[in-house]
Amino acid sequence: MLGCILAQTRLAAAVLSALPFVAAAVCPAVAQTFPSQPIRIVVGAGVSTPSDILSRVLATELTNAEKWTVIVENRPGASQVIGGTEVQKSPADGHTIFNSGLPIAAAPALQSKIPFDLLKDFQSVIQIARSYNVLVVNPSLSAQSLPELVALLKAQPDKLNYSSGGLGTPAHLVGELFKQQAGVRAAHVPYVQFPQSITDLLNGTNHYMFITTLPVMGLIGEGKLRALAVTSPQRLPALKEVPTVAEQGYAGLTVGDWSGMMVKTGTPAAIIAQLNTALNKALKQPAVTQAFARVAAEPVGGEPEVFTKVLREDVEKWGKVIATAGIKPN
Repeated sequence: MLGCILAQTRLAAAVLSALPFVAAAVCPAVAQTFPSQPIRIVVGAGVSTPSDILSRVLATELTNAEKWTVIVENRPGASQVIGGTEVQKSPADGHTIFNSGLPIAAAPALQSKIPFDLLKDFQSVIQIARSYNVLVVNPSLSAQSLPELVALLKAQPDKLNYSSGGLGTPAHLVGELFKQQAGVRAAHVPYVQFPQSITDLLNGTNHYMFITTLPVMGLIGEGKLRALAVTSPQRLPALKEVPTVAEQGYAGLTVGDWSGMMVKTGTPAAIIAQLNTALNKALKQPAVTQAFARVAAEPVGGEPEVFTKVLREDVEKWGKVIATAGIKPN
């Protein structure tokens, strides 16, 4: 009887001692079987938006380089919450990826009920890009620089307005940050249809806007809009004559939009690592960098932790901006 007990004890000890080696062997096995089905990149924005374009560029590169089947699905709306919800309903196996941007960082402060906790229910994979805005005004305004626009707004409080593609968009958030830092008052005019915000800026219904460079480059060149500043740390190659906000005394307006990939929390670490490696490789390919440049985006890359830091900082930053602006969750 004693011999039987001792034998069972030795067997249990042997099993326990082997567990670390078993666990170590499982992770590579998981990675080796991934992907076992098509990968979906769920974009929280509409077709032909920068996020959509970047996702499709990367999907093509992953398909060619990794021989994976990668599909892009657009689930726009509610500051990208609709897209995030779709990913949260999917298994935590890496086959469904959430491509998000700056609006999702502002969503917790703008919406009273969100069906997930952004910082707990998602795990970062990689930041794929960053981009910056240009401050443009209708040429009917006398302002020729950022300080002159501030002076004009202070002389006419609540008389001028700025436009955006909706609540929580980068144009809206940067516009609110500008008002707070410059100590000016102006009305925000959000649009459901983004192109209409530019149309009404051109016809003088609205007076200024912080906007990504791509849609307005031609309009600036034709003199239909006047560029006063860019929100990038250095001058943009495409707008070399336009000074940065920091050059004009507003360093706090040096802010950018971003695009990043996340997966549902619980996704195996080995799969996240595999996705990160493949995407980092893709971001270095000439075809990808050239395609990003066409939509005024800079490839970023790096480890998941780098993107997590960006995400956490922006949730805090824009939450404070929204609270200071007195914008109530809806």
